[in-house]
Amino acid sequence: MDKLDIKVLIKQVPNTSEVKIDPHTGTLMREGMESIINPDDLHAIEAALQLRDTHGGKVTAISMGPPQAKDVLREALGMGVDECILLTDRAFAGADTLATSYTLGKCVLRLGRFDLVIAGHQAIDGDTAQIGPQVAEFLGIPQVIRAIRLEIRGDGLLAERTAEEGTEIVKSTLPALVTVTKEANDPRYLFVPLLMAAFEEDAPIRVWGGNDIGADEAGTGLKGSPTRVRRTFTPSHNKKIERLNGMPADMARTLVERLRERKVI
Repeated sequence: MDKLDIKVLIKQVPNTSEVKIDPHTGTLMREGMESIINPDDLHAIEAALQLRDTHGGKVTAISMGPPQAKDVLREALGMGVDECILLTDRAFAGADTLATSYTLGKCVLRLGRFDLVIAGHQAIDGDTAQIGPQVAEFLGIPQVIRAIRLEIRGDGLLAERTAEEGTEIVKSTLPALVTVTKEANDPRYLFVPLLMAAFEEDAPIRVWGGNDIGADEAGTGLKGSPTRVRRTFTPSHNKKIERLNGMPADMARTLVERLRERKVI
């Protein structure tokens, strides 16, 4: 087949080792928090680069977020991605997974021809694992989730994916969307000359808003989001421990009584 055109969906997320919850409001405290590229997305980038290195072609990274999300796109360029698109617009603010998927999907269509869209399986700040499948539905293409190995066979895709009882091999036509997990590969290190070039004025990073991708504002941001997060909170753990003492037979009888009182048995 011809050289591959691959789009990779990546996201800037807060470093979960630094996450703090406001005890009064129950919301995430983002001020001063370190942001990183979503870990699963690093494996998506690596999967795309490996396919490009084998078959030739082009890898484009797409990220939706505030202007500072350009940092993760620079990191993608430092790994070897060919070009990047930053989707940033006030109209995109407050988007749930449906509105985000609509926006990302419109961008993919705006870019024209593509063979594969690759995304990380899930983001560590939401853990919904919904973006990849929803983008595939919007684009009307086959999807393979939780892939750990990708191979182009002729004009199609051969993927190995994890399932409940092990792994399975899936064949798909192209174009298709794939989500990958951390078991898929070991992401390559940043190449310093590429990373330095990513900070130059002529770095291949385009910044697009809703008008650039032909998005209907009613489908983006809060307007396009049927779900709302009312509040977030840290669950409380109130555990009571009762230590049993005495002879083994007596402790066994006491344990059975306690379990029956709690209707466990």
